[in-house]
Amino acid sequence: MGMPLELNTMIVTKGKENRLDDNLFILEKAGYRLYPIDIPIDVRRTIESDSSGTAIIQKLEWGKETTTIFYQLVSLNSIN
Repeated sequence: MGMPLELNTMIVTKGKENRLDDNLFILEKAGYRLYPIDIPIDVRRTIESDSSGTAIIQKLEWGKETTTIFYQLVSLNSIN
């Protein structure tokens, strides 16, 4: 029996991220997901939206069919 696993190359928040500290955020996603760690990746509100910024994932946790992402926002794209 296998475990379903999704491979992701960007963080899609859908507005559900929570701020832990100044630029540190936590986000819970349903299912088991794998993300690159310690390299800059794109952050978007929805998959179709423009980039909100760039983040570096510091830690991933899997448990109870949920992935918890701890990431640091390293750049923010302002809307002009």
